[in-house]
Amino acid sequence: MRELTALKDETATWRELERRARDAAGLLDLALEENHAEIAEEVEHEIPEIETKLAALEFNLLFSGEYDRNNAILSIHSGAGGTESQDWAAMLMRMFLRYGDVRKYQTEILEEMPGDEAGIKSATIRFGGEHAYGRLKAERGVHRLVRLSPFDANHRRHTSFALVEVMPEIDDTVQVEVKPEDVKVDIYHASGHGGQNVQKVATAVRLTHIPTGIVVTCQNERSQLQNKENAFKVLRSRLVELEIEKKEQEKARLKGKHVEAGWGNQIRSYVLHPYQMVKDHRTEYETSRTDLVLDGDLDAFIEAHLKAQVGQN
Repeated sequence: MRELTALKDETATWRELERRARDAAGLLDLALEENHAEIAEEVEHEIPEIETKLAALEFNLLFSGEYDRNNAILSIHSGAGGTESQDWAAMLMRMFLRYGDVRKYQTEILEEMPGDEAGIKSATIRFGGEHAYGRLKAERGVHRLVRLSPFDANHRRHTSFALVEVMPEIDDTVQVEVKPEDVKVDIYHASGHGGQNVQKVATAVRLTHIPTGIVVTCQNERSQLQNKENAFKVLRSRLVELEIEKKEQEKARLKGKHVEAGWGNQIRSYVLHPYQMVKDHRTEYETSRTDLVLDGDLDAFIEAHLKAQVGQN
């Protein structure tokens, strides 16, 4: 019913735009026939609005993937480099949460593993909203930071890496088989900075999917049951994303394009020293406004990537 309602709304929007364009064309013909300046001026104001609306609707056609309308589950993992990379992972977490605010998505931190001294080792965030996965899937990959280190006494330049994974949230209508015997469930105490127990009762949940080796942890809820439900939700999403990646790799192989998933393949570089620049290596799109990007202004990068994907397909 949700899908039907969404499709009806989308169809109604297109039909309304079609009506406005048809009416504008009719008024323009009338203005030309009767040499009516006021009608012509009215049409002149209407056309830019129609063009803007049409451009927005045409862009939405880029979200044609099977799960593009779904909510998204985004995970961040700090790379090698200790405190430097853990601080970079925390910066990315803030950036994506701010992006969620900009897009008016509902955000929920499902898991957060604090860093040893600063930042985070990993985090998993749920984004709820229209086309959340369709947009955020463009952020999947390695993000690289170059800056003067605030943790280096000599204030030298450091390069840090973090891996971002993005999965569609899978609802109950999608059949994803997770056999109980394939999942190892561990219950443990949630930990905060310094390894101190957040609660005396063990509520954190770790799931290990034995056939694939996928490990999921959730510890942010006070209820063990809620953490377990969230963990299984993330596991199902990871399994679906695994299938999506296999299909993409097979499609790329058939096209003859080399595919390699690894730390060397950074999708984007954020340079804060000796100059200011954020550059996406897939589309060559770049900006010098690093402050805006790190504050959640990601749409230009995401839209450039989506349009480039259409060109490749």
